Amino acid sequence: MTKTVLSITTAPRVAKETKKEGFIPAVYYGSHMKSTPIFINAIEFSKVYGQAGESSTLTLVTEHGNENALVQDVQYDPVKNTYRHVDFYVLEKGQKVDVEIPIVFVGESNAVKEGGILVKVLYELGVQGDPTALPHEFTVDISSLKTPADVIKVSDITLPKGVELYHVNPNDIIASIAIAEDEPEEVAPVADLSAIEVEKKGKTEEEGEAPEA
Repeated sequence: MTKTVLSITTAPRVAKETKKEGFIPAVYYGSHMKSTPIFINAIEFSKVYGQAGESSTLTLVTEHGNENALVQDVQYDPVKNTYRHVDFYVLEKGQKVDVEIPIVFVGESNAVKEGGILVKVLYELGVQGDPTALPHEFTVDISSLKTPADVIKVSDITLPKGVELYHVNPNDIIASIAIAEDEPEEVAPVADLSAIEVEKKGKTEEEGEAPEA
């Protein structure tokens, strides 16, 4: 579980001042909380977002007290390499959330070393639970794939207390091994020499015939 803290400010700013001073316009809201416009430090948010992502809870330090929240939406400018706007969803005590948590593959597979191909079926895992118990990512060790018959299923992942699968079957496969099939060698067609000889002979006879008077 990742716990990060982010300070915010509600001081009114114009767009030009916001960019100049390194702040990002943002907003936070909840199921029983009205939308409140805020500003956050761009450098601070970049560090916090890198640690928490969209699946871990972070603490917003507001003028009314601390609020546990998730990053709901991020608008990013790929050209300028900057964040444009951020939405935070404030969580109520005891509230469960549904999120997609990324799967990270680690280790080495003996089946892959022997020529097999690692097939990654799932890259995220849908879970539901207490936001304070949600992990930043799920780590899957592929070293258990020792033979082509081995597979890793969703049920092989140990979920934290207070977290359960959401819209995912425990028997769903996360990773497996495929066998690379050898491509058949192309055989060059054998020329029919007899046909060539007959064609050549017939042409010679035709050329040797004398024209009729």
